[in-house]
Amino acid sequence: MKNIMRGAFALSWLATVNPAWAQNGIDEQINSAIKPAADAVAGFIFSSFPVGGVDIPFVLVWLIVAASIFTFYFKFINFRAFKHGFHLVRGDYNDPNAAGEVTHFQALATALSGTVGLGNIAGVAVAVSLGGPGATFWMILAGLLGMSSKFTECTLGVKYRNEYPDGTVSGGPMYYLAKGLAERGPGFAKLGKVLAVLFAIFCIGGSFGGGNMFQANQSFSQLVNVTGGEASWMADKGWLFGLVVAACVGLVIIGGIKGIARVTSRIVPFMAVVYVTAGMVIILANITAVPAAFGAIISGAFSPEGVAGGVIGVLFQGFKRAAFSNEAGIGSAAIAHSAVQTNRPVTEGIVALYEPFVDTVVVCTITALVIIITGTWDPGVDPAAGVQLTSDAFESAIGWFPWVLTIAVVLFAFSTMISWSYYGLKCWTFLFGESRAADFTYKILFLFFVIVGSSMQLGSVIDFSDAMIFAMAFPNVLGLYFLLPVVKRELNEYWADYKAGRLQRTR
Repeated sequence: MKNIMRGAFALSWLATVNPAWAQNGIDEQINSAIKPAADAVAGFIFSSFPVGGVDIPFVLVWLIVAASIFTFYFKFINFRAFKHGFHLVRGDYNDPNAAGEVTHFQALATALSGTVGLGNIAGVAVAVSLGGPGATFWMILAGLLGMSSKFTECTLGVKYRNEYPDGTVSGGPMYYLAKGLAERGPGFAKLGKVLAVLFAIFCIGGSFGGGNMFQANQSFSQLVNVTGGEASWMADKGWLFGLVVAACVGLVIIGGIKGIARVTSRIVPFMAVVYVTAGMVIILANITAVPAAFGAIISGAFSPEGVAGGVIGVLFQGFKRAAFSNEAGIGSAAIAHSAVQTNRPVTEGIVALYEPFVDTVVVCTITALVIIITGTWDPGVDPAAGVQLTSDAFESAIGWFPWVLTIAVVLFAFSTMISWSYYGLKCWTFLFGESRAADFTYKILFLFFVIVGSSMQLGSVIDFSDAMIFAMAFPNVLGLYFLLPVVKRELNEYWADYKAGRLQRTR
């Protein structure tokens, strides 16, 4: 712990003693240096094709098609196992003697903290503005389909995880891609290794950017907005905000997954209650407008005169926001779910069904309703101004609500950072080995990028990191297709025991 804090202090020293370095020009220099490569990578990952006059990114189709196939292949597991998933999350079948480090609830909370974030606040506002209220319908549908993707990848994450003598575990796509495909023969073993390495590289890149710098940057922006904007005392103190957040993140991630799980199992329910309550207050205060809002959502979803390209444009905006928000098919959450205490991999797959449901069907829908009811959605919105748009929607109802939103934004960002630190760390140690040196190096780099993200406007870096996160979907989903029979065997065996009453309840 002392070494981590010393390292964090050493890396942040320059920004602390010379904040002008962090504010004057260095962000532009980094942008200029990285922009060509970042644009090329982002352009490739988000390459698109026209449908109905709308450019649809191939990665989005890749994710939605996979989610649909998994839903039918497992006979709508997202609905038929929903009730049992609640019993698992509640702890009815917890086995304290099973391998693993955290409970079902803690694993779910950790994974949720990585997905319930600024995408639910800023991204939904942008989706509704650009796609109209109808985008909400497709967002919900994509969230329901994404539940099947989470089930598939999280079941495999537990099945192929590494379990160590000290009780710790490591799991995720990099392990099930390498180990699972190796079971199919030498040729598949080589493919699995390549896919696993690619996934790990992409995940590390995403953890530093979208899972770290973007979160710190946007939460600082919201804090500045509610404290006076450009006239705020905090306006040029991004480095100071970053230091405070880095210190808090460092104290949590030092404890590994158990420390992260303890924090997220408290923060996630609290921040969800704060944000959902705030949204529900606005919705209830405008209860007479709710029927019209739902009418706009349904009619807008199928209206040929819809915003941004008719039905295809509305569908695209809804699916895009759901995919960016819940990350179903990306594979990141499987890393957190793999740490669960269980000897039956399918149990965590079933628990994971709740992640897209809470993230997209509940939280994103509440955000969308607030935007629609208050009439603050703007077809000409700047995609970078999503947080401000949602803040305006909340403020239009009750003047002090932006402060509530600020609390939610900071908590969302903080929890996302600590979860992504774990994702990136597990991929880092997969590539460089399970050692204290590797662990220490990654954590120091992660804390440094918290400060960088708060201090700079790194547009190109963020674009690159977003591309890295969605690049994870290509090796992950490809491997999932090959491993579907494995998941089906696990599910059939477990479901037969469940229906026959052979599962042992612990509460």
